[in-house]
Amino acid sequence: MDLKLKDKVVIVTGGAKGIGAAAVELFAREDAIPVIVGRSPETGNSLLERIGATGTRGLMIETELTEVEACRSAIVKALETFGRLDGIVHNAGVNDGVSLRAGPDEFIASLQRNLFHLYNLTHFALDALIESAGFIINVSSKLAVTGQGSTSGYAAAKGAIHGLTREWAVGLADHGIRVNTVVPAEVW
Repeated sequence: MDLKLKDKVVIVTGGAKGIGAAAVELFAREDAIPVIVGRSPETGNSLLERIGATGTRGLMIETELTEVEACRSAIVKALETFGRLDGIVHNAGVNDGVSLRAGPDEFIASLQRNLFHLYNLTHFALDALIESAGFIINVSSKLAVTGQGSTSGYAAAKGAIHGLTREWAVGLADHGIRVNTVVPAEVW
């Protein structure tokens, strides 16, 4: 398959495992340059090595996505390493079970784990994405539509992702930037 991704530099948050790892593998097969941004450097580097995406063909950036400065630094590192950025796959997140009974502090922390980094990374990458007329893929969850009953923070974050996707799609269309959401259900 030729998805026209050859030499495109693509950040995948949470790209060391699960859905993110599958995305990283696909980008590498399409001759893109995957940049894993997340908390699992050993797993991420092992994945990049296994798929032949090392050196100038891939990068693992260890990052705590809940920290604004860490998000900025990750974008700077990717740009310093490859000189461009063509896309971001916002995949990192965790169904953390923060229910209505958890309290306001835990709810805010859940939003920080599951939502704020999308805005922060995209904000810091915006000029590079405009320059490349790149793309943004936001990974949501069916819980944004169906709910689960005991995961208010995660459900709220994933629902907000739908709103951000629509907002960014409209706001960035004039720059040729495509913005979409993927909404998986259960994943093994």
